[in-house]
Amino acid sequence: MKPIEAPAGWGAIDWDRVAEDLHLQGHALLPGLLDAADCAALAAGYGEDLFRSRVVMARHGFGRGEYQYYAYPLPPRVAALRRAFYPRLVPVANRWNEAMGLDLRYPPQHAEFLRRCHDAGQQRPTPLLLQYGAGDHNCLHQDLYGEHVFPLQVAVLLSEPGRDFSGGEFVLTEQRPRMQSRVQVVPLRQGDAVVFAVHHRPVAGTRGTYRVNMRHGVSRVSTGRRHVLGLIFHDAA
Repeated sequence: MKPIEAPAGWGAIDWDRVAEDLHLQGHALLPGLLDAADCAALAAGYGEDLFRSRVVMARHGFGRGEYQYYAYPLPPRVAALRRAFYPRLVPVANRWNEAMGLDLRYPPQHAEFLRRCHDAGQQRPTPLLLQYGAGDHNCLHQDLYGEHVFPLQVAVLLSEPGRDFSGGEFVLTEQRPRMQSRVQVVPLRQGDAVVFAVHHRPVAGTRGTYRVNMRHGVSRVSTGRRHVLGLIFHDAA
């Protein structure tokens, strides 16, 4: 099998900066991870026979729009991205658990972590492709799926704002104890990726470290069509 080349922007990623941004704000922006050709190829796959299930959000109260979970074996580009991101994010994940007083630690390679998931009955792949049209949105949520949860995930915008769609901003909220929720809008262009907290993260306060609860979603798409690749590192029960 021909090896998958590294994404266009992989070599330019400053992983120390990514870790610092994740510690400070719970997300990190990776500009230009994929080029336009990769984005178009992944988005075009929405109509192909690559998926194990399709979810229409309105039927479940998730918002409006739809998404599909890839089946195993994952498409080579999706599998390569998932495999490459995981070991880069493990040090942050383990540092977070230590700071929050959690004993769980994550193994250095993704295959080892997947074995842990599969042994616990979480055997269904979770990478997904999302599709939004005019009027669609994604309510604030967390992608948990089972007992074993990797605390970080990645979203890659495959469409170009202002050309393919308008509106549809990626939104993060964090709920600190005894405080109102704070909202962050993450500006993305085609091919940009954002790494962000799945569930909670540690924040240093005046009385020690406490947990901040995180959720993410997408604001209403005004016009056009918006495609996003989601990389979740734990599998589903």
